[in-house]
Amino acid sequence: MEEKWLVGVDLGGTTIKMAFISKDGDILHSWEIATDKREKGRHIPASIARSIEQQLLECKQTKNRLLGIGIGAPGPVNGEDGSLEVAVNLGWENFPLQEILKRETSLPVVVENDANVAALGEMWKGAGAGAKNLLCVTLGTGVGGGIIVNGEIVHGTNGAGGEIGHITSVPVGGAPCNCGKKGCLETIASATGIVRLALEELSNSINNSRLRDNKEITAKLVFDAAKEGDELAKRVIEQVVFHLGLALANLANGLNPEKIVIGGGVSKAGDTLLEPLKAAFTPFAFPRVAQGVEIVPATLGNQAGVIGAAWLVKQKLSKSMGV
Repeated sequence: MEEKWLVGVDLGGTTIKMAFISKDGDILHSWEIATDKREKGRHIPASIARSIEQQLLECKQTKNRLLGIGIGAPGPVNGEDGSLEVAVNLGWENFPLQEILKRETSLPVVVENDANVAALGEMWKGAGAGAKNLLCVTLGTGVGGGIIVNGEIVHGTNGAGGEIGHITSVPVGGAPCNCGKKGCLETIASATGIVRLALEELSNSINNSRLRDNKEITAKLVFDAAKEGDELAKRVIEQVVFHLGLALANLANGLNPEKIVIGGGVSKAGDTLLEPLKAAFTPFAFPRVAQGVEIVPATLGNQAGVIGAAWLVKQKLSKSMGV
């Protein structure tokens, strides 16, 4: 009897990553398509369904080979019906994604927030493997996150659990955040936040810095300059790791996780970020919490989403059907 496959889908504002994945979490076949945002994104579910059928043909398989579809979507997801109240990048409002995709594919569909899905991927096959209590933080254009307790994602009352990027880091006089608040961690520890801090330092300082030689400043440039001893860049990174370390320590004090997984584009700075982050984290962490936790870089990269989405549907089916 042929082993059944899971379908993992990572829905982004520019591309949709997809994969056929074994029940053990191995990627068997992966591909991506452009996100069709015409007419407020109403064509997205049909384009996903069509693409899955095309790839089945290429793999010389039928839909009978598939167990179900897990999908990570950008925005708060209603756990009851898999709908999204809003997904700004896609043009969605009160969009019944699970219902439509189920109708388009005739397969079981499970929908979850994309940051949560990435966290599940890292727990299953990545840096968090073996841990059932972990924090996953994604440092990219914004700051995303997922909190996993006893192997389950924390959703909270209305699906907004795990909004690590919107922990208030600067309670008075903080920079405005896209969420409508001010002083969020996202305004400091994201790539855009790092650039903002660097530009502030440059305008307030007369000191020489190699950053002044660049027309456009990026987070990578700031990390590279800090690594080479640039004092202004080092001050920026000190601010970033101070606020990130404080936020993660406060979360850890409440959750006592086994691992804190750091992913996203900013995490590519490696030890230039992780070593000072560990040093900033420890003074704010309850000693027993600090002893029990390991801060590690994410390992799955762009595959975290599709793997986590596949885990999601596997778990759902195992609970309902004993798969």
